[in-house]
Amino acid sequence: MAYTAPLLNKPAEGWKHDLPGPNQLPTMTPYPPVLPNPPNYLDDIYLELARSTFRMRGVSAWGAIYLFLFSVIPPIVWIILTLKVGEVASVAFHIFGLLTISAGLWGAIYYWRMDTEAPRDEPIRFNRLRRKVYVYRFFHDGAKPFSRTAWGVRPVAYDWDDLHAEACSLYGPMGTGGFIETVTLAVLKPGTNEVIDRFMFAHGILRGEMYWAMAQLFMQQGPHALPTFPYVPRDWNNEDVSFNLARRLAPKVVWPAEMDLESRTAP
Repeated sequence: MAYTAPLLNKPAEGWKHDLPGPNQLPTMTPYPPVLPNPPNYLDDIYLELARSTFRMRGVSAWGAIYLFLFSVIPPIVWIILTLKVGEVASVAFHIFGLLTISAGLWGAIYYWRMDTEAPRDEPIRFNRLRRKVYVYRFFHDGAKPFSRTAWGVRPVAYDWDDLHAEACSLYGPMGTGGFIETVTLAVLKPGTNEVIDRFMFAHGILRGEMYWAMAQLFMQQGPHALPTFPYVPRDWNNEDVSFNLARRLAPKVVWPAEMDLESRTAP
């Protein structure tokens, strides 16, 4: 379903097109061979899909170590100059050194936390009988890299009928570079096109459209409407992560007991 203009009064950044609504017919047929992960779980009550805000884990942690080492260069230079010359060159040198230390420490802590504090998976559960969606969300704030309250997992629940999927494409000057394509889910104020929340659903528009189609088929028709995957689900909590520093340190997925029970059962 193609639209020439966004349906929402606040479209996602980098909006390309809207996907069919929760109760509309899917326009994409899921094709398992091109999808990276099969459902984590599937039965008559709920479908759980793997989800991650990161395309690649492990690189940022090593980058954080490099930034930390970079931030200690100015103090070392100051010490050397003080011992050899007896004084530091100028005020400008002081300012440059402080900026270097601040930027290095900020980047080191931010990238370290992003890579090691995010859970091993950020699954999303679609409960067909309750018509609810449960999202294991990891929140972070780049402006507060030292904060404890601004970072962490806070699972949330939404009504299925209030979700709206959008395909987005943004230019990324860092990391993967070029265009970064994602499918995001917006949470709408009931009965309106007013966005009250939004979160990342899948990396890649084609993959995101297929996963969204899987959610639609499950919620509309049941588990029999989904394709069969040729490989078994990945065990995110107990997989071998020996050679990946970030995933080794990342916390396991632990749903709150009450939400875990609700998301897996009928009303």
